[in-house]
Amino acid sequence: MATTQDPLLLMREAIRTNSAMIPTTSADNLDAPVEVPIPQATHLVFSQSPRVALPIDTPTRFVNNENKTIDLRSCFFVWSVRESTFPSYNAAAAKLSEELPGDGSVYSFAWVERLELIAYLEGSSEESEFIKRLPGDKDGAAAASATSTAALKAAPAAGQARSGRGTLDPRLLQIYNGERRMGDRNTVLRGIKPTDFSHVRKLAQLFMARKPSPSATNIANNPALALNQKPQRRPDPIILLSPSASALLRLSNVKSFLENGRYTPTDRSSTASMLHISRLMKDIDPNRPMRFILVEGPEQFRPEYWNRVVAVFTTGQAWQFKNYRWSNPTELFRHVQGIYLGWRGEPAPETVRAFGHRVLSCAVEKWRDPTAPGAEQSRWRDREVVESIWKAIEANMRTKGWRKDAAPTSI
Repeated sequence: MATTQDPLLLMREAIRTNSAMIPTTSADNLDAPVEVPIPQATHLVFSQSPRVALPIDTPTRFVNNENKTIDLRSCFFVWSVRESTFPSYNAAAAKLSEELPGDGSVYSFAWVERLELIAYLEGSSEESEFIKRLPGDKDGAAAASATSTAALKAAPAAGQARSGRGTLDPRLLQIYNGERRMGDRNTVLRGIKPTDFSHVRKLAQLFMARKPSPSATNIANNPALALNQKPQRRPDPIILLSPSASALLRLSNVKSFLENGRYTPTDRSSTASMLHISRLMKDIDPNRPMRFILVEGPEQFRPEYWNRVVAVFTTGQAWQFKNYRWSNPTELFRHVQGIYLGWRGEPAPETVRAFGHRVLSCAVEKWRDPTAPGAEQSRWRDREVVESIWKAIEANMRTKGWRKDAAPTSI
């Protein structure tokens, strides 16, 4: 049992390979673990090869806003109920804390914390402000190779310890034992004995004093810049959808529309509470796509989240804005780009027209049965509508101060 492996990387690898993560009461029988409910579990078994069992209360690299380290049980529980709405998740987390024996409890993630953890585990995000990097990992390469390296070292021992069904081929064990172990950069540079290079600093000071670098001069002239200040990651912009049942765009069909340029009817059975879409905003960051967060309501918003809202889809119904930071539509659309989507040939509601030019009014062809003659030909205008929506969003983002490495602090 490899207890030194990183819990988050093990979870991410299990999700990538569709391997089971099994809560159990013992780490002895890894070949056939008995699954138990989370309140009774003491270990979590990762069924990818080689199998690994970690205590379920193992600390992870996830650190919340209060600098508290979150345990493996809390992270596994978040992933197991990832399809639930945020209020349902909070209720389930409170119930689980009551069922845990003794003083055990499960951490209740905040809305953004839960979002960041799920995105990291499913592989849509490579880093997060809440997840500490592995020691020595500056470019993300160490994180990607840590699991495979640990698995390679553990494979011979695991194969020798196992017997019966699943025993590794002896020839494969011989190959593993004959492998040359690669060291990290520290062992390559320093060798087997630690070397003191502190004297080099005194020699370098002579050259640094003669010609200081421009960056060092800027920092020295600006006391507001900390010497060890790390660049902050640009937050993801947020798009708010209308929760109205009459809205043409909901979480069930907005991804296919905004990403693929094709309108499909809403799925009323969908229970998703949020999702991500990616879009290359060439005038803001031409080198990498921006990830947008889409939600239907601001119930879990913190005050600073409103500075990340870049668009609001509306049907013109005033009750939609009741819990918004700006409940008056006229004031709201002074800060955020408004978008109305209706059927082609039907006029926009009077309330939408009253909002003025700050709300972009778009229309798509009415949905027809795909099997009907000419149904597919009527959808060719969808992409044109999508491009006009993204053009308005991008223009508003540039005006509010979105840049490739920064987001506005106030809109």
